[in-house]
Amino acid sequence: MDIVEILPRLHLLRFAVGQAYLWRDGDELTLVDAGARGAGAPVVEAITSLGGDPARLRRIVLTHFHEDHADGAGELAAATGAEVLAHRLDAPVVLGELPGPPPVFEDWERPLHAAASARLPHGEPVRPAEVTGLSGGDTVDFGGGARVLHVPGHTHGSIAVHLPRHGVLFTGDTVAASPVDGAVMPGVFNLDRSETLASFHRLAALDTEVACFGHGDPVTARAGAVLREAAQRHPVRG
Repeated sequence: MDIVEILPRLHLLRFAVGQAYLWRDGDELTLVDAGARGAGAPVVEAITSLGGDPARLRRIVLTHFHEDHADGAGELAAATGAEVLAHRLDAPVVLGELPGPPPVFEDWERPLHAAASARLPHGEPVRPAEVTGLSGGDTVDFGGGARVLHVPGHTHGSIAVHLPRHGVLFTGDTVAASPVDGAVMPGVFNLDRSETLASFHRLAALDTEVACFGHGDPVTARAGAVLREAAQRHPVRG
């Protein structure tokens, strides 16, 4: 796993597929997304290598239920005692109480999804004992007041997390950056692409300096302007 400093209090943890973000308030830690099955131990090691105490991981905020974002949450919660939070529509899938609806693929997405799936571990993940359900408009107690934004489309319960005080936005998979040229784009493998585009445009309207995506390199300056330029290239239709 690669560890990249984005800000002094914000680090990217990059897995074989996908990534998570570690935020620090003093000695209290928050993780946004949790990686795939088996990510628990590497994340604990990453926290230690950064000088943190894994026991101070207070919460794991999941942007959606997909396995490369949520399947490491149960392991981490068991190891650290952290609370797991997800939107109330995705929480039952994270808990294993309901199956997650599969994406509606564009034809060109199918080989990409097959390649990504082949790199993920298989088998049933450790499920969290409980998941706190979130709704759009909620505030989570980190980063000076983290605003939860419901951004459906990628999944029904996809969320973004905005830290207005710090100008930081965690988009989940509603927004991505191309691995080829870094271009900002709507996320792929969606339940409803038109909803994803509408959510993308809502996020682009925010005043942000740093945008952290579920896949691809973050934008670390003028993120709001970069997202708005990208939104113009991907208009909402119909």
